[in-house]
Amino acid sequence: MFVLTCITTGCTATTSGAPSTVAVVSIAPTTVAPPKAITFAFTGDILSHTPLIDQAKRTAIANSTAETQLDYDFRPMFLDIKPLISGVDIAVCHLETPIAPDGEELSTYPFFGVPKEITTAIADAGFDRCSTASNHTYDRGNDGIDATVNALQDVGVKQSGMARTPDEIEPLVFEVRGIKISHLSYTFSYNGLIMPNETQWRSAIINTQRILRDAQRARELGSQATIVSMHWGTEKDSNANSMQTSIADELTASGLVDLIVGHHVHVVQPTNQVNGVWVMYGLGNVLSNLPTDERWPINSQDAVIATTALTISSSGKAVFEKPVMHPTWVDKTHGWVIRDVQKSLRSQTISYGLARELELSLGRTTRVLGDFINPYSPLP
Repeated sequence: MFVLTCITTGCTATTSGAPSTVAVVSIAPTTVAPPKAITFAFTGDILSHTPLIDQAKRTAIANSTAETQLDYDFRPMFLDIKPLISGVDIAVCHLETPIAPDGEELSTYPFFGVPKEITTAIADAGFDRCSTASNHTYDRGNDGIDATVNALQDVGVKQSGMARTPDEIEPLVFEVRGIKISHLSYTFSYNGLIMPNETQWRSAIINTQRILRDAQRARELGSQATIVSMHWGTEKDSNANSMQTSIADELTASGLVDLIVGHHVHVVQPTNQVNGVWVMYGLGNVLSNLPTDERWPINSQDAVIATTALTISSSGKAVFEKPVMHPTWVDKTHGWVIRDVQKSLRSQTISYGLARELELSLGRTTRVLGDFINPYSPLP
C-alpha cells in the first residue's frame, strides 16, 4: 500500500508492503495580486490676494534670468509642501480665482482676475488637477473662464468646473494605473452675477439632481470612482451647515459618488463618513491673505492637505482609505510661504516665534480634525 502526501509544492508517495508506482502531481502555489492603489492629495482654496501678487512680483524681479522671465513668481510659496504634493499619484488643488484675460488689468476682491503665473506655481508644486467652480468663477466673465482653462492647460494641469465649450463641462473619465476616475466640480453661486441662459454651461451650480445625473453619466462612461468637489458652506464657520450635510447625505446615499471634497468657507471644517463615503466638508485656505483682524478669524490662515488612497474591491466598489490630514499654515511674515506645520516643527532651525505660531495653528486644526491628524512628535 502507499500513502500520498501533498503539500503546496507537490505530492510524494511512501510505500508500505508491496512496491507501488505513484504519479507525482505538481500543484503550483496560488498568489493573489494586491489591489491596485492610487494615492491622492487634496488642498483647500488658493486665493491670490494683492499682497501675494506683490510678493510674487518682487520674487520674479529678484530671480529674473535670461532663462526665467516670469512677471510673477509664486513658486517659492509652495516649496515647503512640494514634497507632499509631488509624492502622490494625483494631487488636486482648488483654484478659487479666475485668471485675468490677456491685456486686461489684474484685480482682486471683490472681482478677481489674477496673474496666470499662479498656474506655473501650481504645476511646479506637483498638482495634476484643480477644481475651478467657485463663487468667483464668473468674476471676469467668459474671457476670464477661457483664460483660466487656457493657463492651466498651458502648464499641463487638468481642471473641472469651468468650460470653454459645452462639451468641457460634461463628465470626463481619466485613467490612472488602470483605474478609471471622474472628477466633478460645483459651486453654490457666482456672487450674484448671472450667466446668460445660453452660456450657463460655462460652469456648474450645485444642484443635487444635476450632480447625480453627472455622476450617473460618469459611471456610464466607465468611471470606477467619482470624486465631487463642492464650493459650499458658511464662511468663517468651522461647522458644516445643514445645506452641506443634507446634500452630502443625498449624494452619498446614491451609490454614485465615492468621495466629496469641500472648499469656500476659508477655515477648516470636519471630515465625516456619510453612508460609508468620506466627506471632507472644508480644507481651509492653503494660500491666501485674508486679514486676520476683526474681518477674518486667525484660523483663516490654517488649512490641511488631505491624503488618501483608492483601491477597487473585488466586487468593483471604490474604496477610499480614511483621509490623513497634514496641517498647513500661511506664513505671511516670510513671503506668504505655505508651511507644512508638522514638518516645520520638527526642524531645529526655526525661530521661537515661528514655532509658537505653528503650534497655535496645529492646536486650532487639531480641535477640528484631531482624529485625522498623525500623532505629532517635535523630534526629527
